[in-house]
Amino acid sequence: MNEPRILIVEDDADINTIVATRLTREGYACMQAYSGSEARLLIGGTPGATNDAPASAFPFDLVICDLMLPGLTGEELTALVRERTAETPIVVVSARTDTADKIDLLKLGADDYLTKPFDLDELAARVAVQLRHRGHGASLEIAREGAANTAGATPSLRFRSWTLDAEARTFTAAGAPVDLTRTEFNIVEMLMRHPKRVFSKQELFEGAWGEVYAADDNTVNVHVSNIRAKLKPSGTSDYIKTVWGMGFKLVE
Repeated sequence: MNEPRILIVEDDADINTIVATRLTREGYACMQAYSGSEARLLIGGTPGATNDAPASAFPFDLVICDLMLPGLTGEELTALVRERTAETPIVVVSARTDTADKIDLLKLGADDYLTKPFDLDELAARVAVQLRHRGHGASLEIAREGAANTAGATPSLRFRSWTLDAEARTFTAAGAPVDLTRTEFNIVEMLMRHPKRVFSKQELFEGAWGEVYAADDNTVNVHVSNIRAKLKPSGTSDYIKTVWGMGFKLVE
């Protein structure tokens, strides 16, 4: 099996090298870029332009990027990656600590946010989690319920006018395909597998991210908000109900 390919975009050469060295030791194939412009050349495409290349042709399995980059900013780079593919995880590493910055990046399509200075062990663990749950034909393992509950589950799920194929990683609403990020897809799958259940934010986080809940409520809220926004054209955004003080569930 080929090594997962990781693009590291960081203008601080020392940090870039340290991260690349650590992740290479973990078994990943790392490509280093020192500006947003250099990263754009490596991934191809122009911000805001229509890209004809299929998502499967995206050259990296995961992107790690800073925000304050020369040339193309981290925000612009995140948007560019999302124009190319919804599947490739994006881990933002930045010195910005404001909650608003984190929320904005999640809305743009980032999957995780790590604040500088960061621990290399934590970064490696977060990268491993993102890659483990990319979904190469395997059904999502809901962390809170264990593998035994999902091992025999059918990959094709239906709920009202939604259809989800866990193996093909496709989702349609009212017959129209909906382009979800990896994390958004995992959340929708959890809800569809148990449509009568109210999921707490902690359960959704641990199931979708595959790690112990260590985030504020805004992280899950933003991803659910993004899902609802993508569902609006199909008229099904109200399928996901907020149960105040508890979490989220589907409306039958």
